[in-house]
This record gives sequence, structure tokens and C-alpha cells, in this order.
Amino acid sequence: MQTDVRRSLEVDFFRGLVLLVIAVDHNSGSILAKFTLHNFAYCDSSEVFVFLGGYASAAAWAAVCARRGESAARKRFVKRSGQIYGAYLLTAALMLASGALLLGLHLDSPLVRYTDWTDFLARPAGLLLEVASFRRQPYLSAVLPMYVLFALAVPFAVPAATRRPAALLAGSIALWWLAPQALALLPATAPDTWSFNPFAWQLMFVLGMLARAQPIDTRIHASPLAALSGVAALALVLALAAARLHEAHPLAGELKQNLAFVRVGNFVAIAWLAARATHAGWVRRLAVWAPWIVSVGQRGLVCFVFGSVLSVAVDTATHTTIAQPFPSLAGLACDVFVIGTLCLVGRYGNSGRPERERATRRAIGARQAV
Repeated sequence: MQTDVRRSLEVDFFRGLVLLVIAVDHNSGSILAKFTLHNFAYCDSSEVFVFLGGYASAAAWAAVCARRGESAARKRFVKRSGQIYGAYLLTAALMLASGALLLGLHLDSPLVRYTDWTDFLARPAGLLLEVASFRRQPYLSAVLPMYVLFALAVPFAVPAATRRPAALLAGSIALWWLAPQALALLPATAPDTWSFNPFAWQLMFVLGMLARAQPIDTRIHASPLAALSGVAALALVLALAAARLHEAHPLAGELKQNLAFVRVGNFVAIAWLAARATHAGWVRRLAVWAPWIVSVGQRGLVCFVFGSVLSVAVDTATHTTIAQPFPSLAGLACDVFVIGTLCLVGRYGNSGRPERERATRRAIGARQAV
């Protein structure tokens, strides 16, 4: 893993912010979700999260290689793949348990169907085997299987991102283009089992790795071309936002599953604006102002699992008869509860790692002194 003193405060801030957004976005009664990215763009927090995952993986690979060599780095990512698989099984089990709890309490929630609990009752052994082999992915656990595969690919992809970036990008684009056809190669009980087609979404992961392995020179940021491209990116983001706001129906699930071209283009434009803001120091100042968000980003996998359970709980809470007379107030209260809880998990999860916490404080202190 990347050494703590080298952690990017900005990347941890973005990761924490995205995890909080993912949690509130999965509460259908959320008030804050009305103002998150998916309402104003053809992409959403998923693209950001996968991109940052690629960036962090490339940074971690470089750090371990520098300290202990490539062999240790390969072992680190095989272990990481196992950790993500364990988190997937835990999240899937929690989704099943949530469905059992909802039925046991006789709560009328549409989430019961997505948790796969009723299918589990009909054939428990078969469903558990399907979950373990990725053929069935209960509700919010569905994003983790592709991360298992991505972690195993890191030992091959990151060296290529460093030594042959053009070849890696070309191969990634070709695989993304063929992803809808390649989807049939994945183990699945239905075509929509994989909410995130890894053959398509690897493009976001690769772009993140390339952003870390081939950073943009500061001279480019200082050039007139960078300013001009920033204006063009802003114009594209605003045009797509106007189009998205005029959509009369929800976007088709296939656009997300197979990472449609419009999603990629929209994300790249937003990412360039974020890169410009980071270079200008704006993101660093936000991170210093909100260290609790940085802490959530540092404990990404743990906070994701917690956030999944919280999303089911608060979505159910906003549909109860108690919340019906004041739906907006109930939705806002649930948003505050989710964000506050995840920030506590991030903050006190770090307390078990004193070296990381001290390094984070030093990093924030150094930035405050700038």
C-alpha cells in the first residue's frame, strides 16, 4: 500500500466525497441526492470511484515496488483481491440479512426483491453458490466483483501504464468497444446480473492508472492550451447538463452497465475540470477544511460496506408510515444520519492506525502552512 506520507490528500478527499454521495444516492427519499452528479450529467459517482480506484492502485503499486520490489507488490494485490472478495461476500450477506429483516418486520419496501432474500428462502444452497461464483450479486454488492478482477490485473496493467501507456490505452479502448459482446463470457444467471460490465468499466480504471503513472506536467497546466481546453470542457459539461435536465425518462440501465460513450465523454470533461481545480489548489483547501471527508476516503472499503447497509436502512425508514407526513424532513434527517455515521467510521477507523492518522495530520498541517 502507498506509504502514508505520500498519500494524496486530494485523492482521499475525492474518494471520501464519492462514498458519501453513493450512500445518499441509494436512498430514494434523499433530499441531497436531488443535487448530486447523476441529476446533471450522463455519468455519476461510479465513474469517479472507479477512476480513483485505478489511480490509487497505481500509486500503491509504485510505493510497494519502491520499498520491497515487484514480487511483494504482486503478492500485495493478490491479497487485496482476496480482501475485496471477502468484502463482497460480507456485503452480499448483509443484503440478504436486510431482506430478511424487512420481511420479518413486515415493512413494505421495494428493496426486498433486490436483496434476493425470497430466492434464498426457496433454494438457499443454490443461491449461496451463485453468489460465491458471481452468478448472483445481491443489490449493492454488485460493484465489488469487478474490483476483484481489477486488483488481479494491477500487476500487469500498472507496469504497462508506466512503460507502454499508448498500447495500454489502445487495448483498453478496444476491450471497452467489444464489452457488450464480451458480457456473455461472464458467469451470470441473467444478462443484468453484472450491473457493471468489467470489460467496459476497465476503461475507467485504466484511465485512473494512466493519470497516476503519466501525470500532467505543470508546464501544460500553465499553457494557454490548458486554459482553452478548460473552457471547452466546461462548455461540454454545461451542454450535457442542459440535455440531461430535459430528459423525460430515466437513462437505460445498459448505458451504465456497458459504460456508454456519452458517459465516458461527460466524465472526461468533468475530470479535466477537477484536474484544473486540483492544480490551482482549490481541492487541497477543501480537503484541509473537511478532514472528516478525507478520513472516509482513507477507509474506502470499510465505508463502502457500512454505506451499503445504511442505504438500505434509511431507504426503508423514509418509506415508513411515520415518515410519510414529513417526507422531506425525514429524507434530510436520513441524509445527515448517513453522512455523520460514515464520517465517524472513517474517523475512528483511522484511530486504530495511529501512524496513518499522524501522517494525515502532518499532511494537513503542512498544507495549512502553505
